[in-house]
Amino acid sequence: MKEKKHPAYQDILFEDTSNGHKFVCGSTLQPKESAEFEGKTYPVYKVPISSASHPFFTGSKQFIDTEGRVDRFSKKYAMKKEQTLKEKKDQVEKTQVKKKTRKTKKK
Repeated sequence: MKEKKHPAYQDILFEDTSNGHKFVCGSTLQPKESAEFEGKTYPVYKVPISSASHPFFTGSKQFIDTEGRVDRFSKKYAMKKEQTLKEKKDQVEKTQVKKKTRKTKKK
């Protein structure tokens, strides 16, 4: 391999932010934080979900979202749904007004 072309491969401490599970794995990531684990100091990379907390690997049926992504998604699309319902209601009202004006013109 050429020198300085590839990032350094090193052991990194991965920390699951949802349940606090920690494990060491080799990677080319270059995190700035470091922490001590089992007597050694490692660079730390925080992951939102790992095999220790993912429902597929744990067998649980509930997903625990510590970062609020599910809530933000639900709120975003709830607002969008409200907007579309309001637009449809306004459109119906406009068509009703048009029908009324047509009837009055014919008389």
